Amino acid sequence: MRIDGLQYANWSEVIFRQMREGGVDAVHVTIAYHESFRETVLNFEQWNRWFEQYPDLILKGTTARDIDRARDSGRTAVFFGFQNPSPIEDDIGLVEILHTLGARFMQLSYNNQSLLAAGCYETEDSGITRMGRQVIREMNRVGMVIDMSHSADRSTIEAADLSTRPIAITHANPHFWMPALRNKSDDVIRAVTQNGGMLGFSLYPHHLKDKSDCTLDSFCTMVARTAERFGVEHLGIGSDLCQDQPDSVVEWMRVGRWTKEMDYGEGSASAPGFPPMPTWFQDNRDFPKIEAGLRSVGMNNDEVSAIMGGNWYRFFEEGFGPA
Repeated sequence: MRIDGLQYANWSEVIFRQMREGGVDAVHVTIAYHESFRETVLNFEQWNRWFEQYPDLILKGTTARDIDRARDSGRTAVFFGFQNPSPIEDDIGLVEILHTLGARFMQLSYNNQSLLAAGCYETEDSGITRMGRQVIREMNRVGMVIDMSHSADRSTIEAADLSTRPIAITHANPHFWMPALRNKSDDVIRAVTQNGGMLGFSLYPHHLKDKSDCTLDSFCTMVARTAERFGVEHLGIGSDLCQDQPDSVVEWMRVGRWTKEMDYGEGSASAPGFPPMPTWFQDNRDFPKIEAGLRSVGMNNDEVSAIMGGNWYRFFEEGFGPA
């Protein structure tokens, strides 16, 4: 079983077929960064059209059993998530509405301070806000996973403690391995995993040691060392693959509507666009290379199977139903 904890590709029939070639049984896809509720609904509509156009390749996922259905029919189950709470605007009632439409993940902040929590780029981290506490409770009730991939440390630890259900960092790496701004400290990973949550390892070059030149052995060694520290049962892959996207999309991710200035995030003025992916992970067909790499650094078959999809399956099974 292969499950990817996060992608934001420029979706097409080509990519859907590559997922099948790579044996990807399920994928969590981002359908909102800075979009409002109505704009997010339009993104749901676009996916409905893709489900209608490519019924032999993809299906809408809302429960873990949809992964079984996808595997049995040679398709990929697609689960929806937001990288910002912007789709709920300032209305807690929209949490249930969006869950009904199919949303299964929502980040409480994306780099900046939101109405719910602090982002990892803020100078001050004031933790979970008053509204944030209420939204966490509502997300727990309906079965929407709290994702803290772009959130600051205190906010993440508080979210893990406040939530009555396990939370996730769907796409990031340990700070001890690569001290990128968005990678996570031991304290953060411990808070999430000790409460039953998940960490999805990112393949986005800005989060990798040696960036685009990161080797497969280096990446898999990081996974193995993290498993030794925090337990293999809390780890998965969250590739953060942004395949075939134009550079205008990474600008939208970083800038949205919140500033008139250019924000380069983890890039720079000399390299403002998407960084090249490592040569060994260009698209979904390369997932088998990660499996082989994990075995080559000493992980056994059960551990590899857990990281490649088994852990995410269990997490989906426990997290998506009503409390």
